[in-house]
Amino acid sequence: MSLTAHIPSHRKPRRSASKLAVRAGVAGGVLSTLAMAGTASATPSAEPAHETTLEMPVLDLDLSAEVSSSVAKAAENTRALAVDGELNALEETARTGAAAEAKQLKADAQEKADAEKKAKAEADRKAEAERASRSTARTPIQSTSGSSSSNGSSSSGSSSQGKGTVTAPATGSAAAIVNFARAQVGKAYVMGGTGPSSFDCSGLVQAAYRQAGISLPRMSQAQSSAGTSVSLSALQPGDILYWGSKGSAYHVAVYVGGGKFVGAQNPSTGIVERSLSYDRPTGAVRVL
Repeated sequence: MSLTAHIPSHRKPRRSASKLAVRAGVAGGVLSTLAMAGTASATPSAEPAHETTLEMPVLDLDLSAEVSSSVAKAAENTRALAVDGELNALEETARTGAAAEAKQLKADAQEKADAEKKAKAEADRKAEAERASRSTARTPIQSTSGSSSSNGSSSSGSSSQGKGTVTAPATGSAAAIVNFARAQVGKAYVMGGTGPSSFDCSGLVQAAYRQAGISLPRMSQAQSSAGTSVSLSALQPGDILYWGSKGSAYHVAVYVGGGKFVGAQNPSTGIVERSLSYDRPTGAVRVL
């Protein structure tokens, strides 16, 4: 063999860059196809990957109605408790107020009664003083009249009769009435008293007439119309004297003769014997 002869090389001939690029692209495409096919055959039923979102179950409940009902019920219970508490408080207040008002009314009534009693006693005292003053002022005239009568002056005697100063002594039932009435002089006057230690005006008259077996009404109004009306100028012992209107008299007494009467006057004087001029009566009735 010649030294210059061409000896074929054992190396593979170089491929051109373009061919290599084409082959590389084909190979890459094949590999990509195989990879996708392999993936598809490995997970044939797998779903494409998506972002997982959890949804909460929806409760089909009308919570607003339930809440509203509960709130309304609670409010109603609270209101009922408040009303009960208020009613109890009002009841207690009313009870306390009523007790206090009753106590105050009682105190006011007692105070008024005491004031009226005091005023009446004061009025009676003043009336007694005024009557005593009038009686003292009239004493000389009465004494003169008595002197004239003792001298036998008939004119004086008739004048005395005209004034109702009958001097004839009481007898029989009249004497029993008069004697009882005079025996009570000095005892106390007590409203509603019927004896034996104290009387009011009608209680004394009733008790005096009981001595003669005569039953009289209890009150002065009825006693003033119990008998026959008589003139004050024609009085007899035992006649009932009254002050005020007949049938509605506010005071009564017993005529005892000699121009005098016995009566339970008032708490200040008690039972006294007085001249008719001391407190001239309105009228008189005769029961005997």
